[in-house]
Amino acid sequence: MKYSVVLAAACAAMVLGSTVAQTAEPTAPPAITPSTVSLVFAGDIVLDDAAGALIARGGDPFDAFASVFKAADIRLGNLECVVATTGSAGDKNFTFRAHPRSLPVLKRHFDAVALANNHSGDYGREAFAEMLELLKAQGLGQFGGGHNLKEAHTPLIIERKGLRVALLGYNEFMPRSFEADANAPGSAWSEDEQVVADIRAARSVHKADLVIPVMHWGWENELTANARQRQLARTMIDAGADVIIGGHPHVTQDIEHYRGKPIIYSVGNFVMKETDNANQRRGWVLRLELDKAGVARLDTAVAQIDMDGIPTPDLDATSPCWSRGQTEVGRCVRRTSPHRWLAP
Repeated sequence: MKYSVVLAAACAAMVLGSTVAQTAEPTAPPAITPSTVSLVFAGDIVLDDAAGALIARGGDPFDAFASVFKAADIRLGNLECVVATTGSAGDKNFTFRAHPRSLPVLKRHFDAVALANNHSGDYGREAFAEMLELLKAQGLGQFGGGHNLKEAHTPLIIERKGLRVALLGYNEFMPRSFEADANAPGSAWSEDEQVVADIRAARSVHKADLVIPVMHWGWENELTANARQRQLARTMIDAGADVIIGGHPHVTQDIEHYRGKPIIYSVGNFVMKETDNANQRRGWVLRLELDKAGVARLDTAVAQIDMDGIPTPDLDATSPCWSRGQTEVGRCVRRTSPHRWLAP
């Protein structure tokens, strides 16, 4: 790739109550105020196969990160499978369908899930529609999907401590047949003009303080973002997005910022058995500290994923971190527990 990875300079000690080793600190981090809202996002989650079997036995594939999610104000993940009992598998190399018994476990750790991806439609529109109703019955929010095109492009609004956060989700990895239609359920497809209109409407119509698009984009196994990802990220920020969170490559990609707004191109996998290399078995759990000006700071924790697709935290690994006002994204390592990593 002709783009350099923007992960070189120092970052401040971002997390109160944790032990952080870091590179030289160019500027002091901004103080976190009581009104700051913490948001945690986990990457691709597939709850069939070994993870589904674990849930069926009464286990919990998210258990090692339970304290991470519990400590956050807003907890999100990308649900990279359909949850349903209906439908037929599409003509694809991999099709993922989880049993509805996985939803109470998902609800234990997450407030909402992104549905705009290339696997949520694996079993057709009937299964997708069933999933929408199951999520609603469980009290789990969703974004990037809907019973029709309008619903799929309507943001999910989550309010915490007086801060209204709009969440939008888009897929731009085939098959496009998973896209919602005027009168048919499915996910939101990424078209630049529509994405810009949705971001603007999130503020003008839905009165959001912050707008966060979650993207399913890029090419698998590429460790840096491509030109299309970079172009679209800038387009979204120019339209008013405050931070971009990406996934789909199944590996982590670079992080940069544009106009002071962070772009996390890919957080990689989280609960995923179908992996074929070491990079696919290391993902990030992303943490953002939000205020009305946007992202005050970001931090990441490394999830080491075993051959059954179950993650555990790697507390000695370095991973990206950044504070508002810093010119570049740095790397931090925390030798403590995930709970301390997110302690207020």
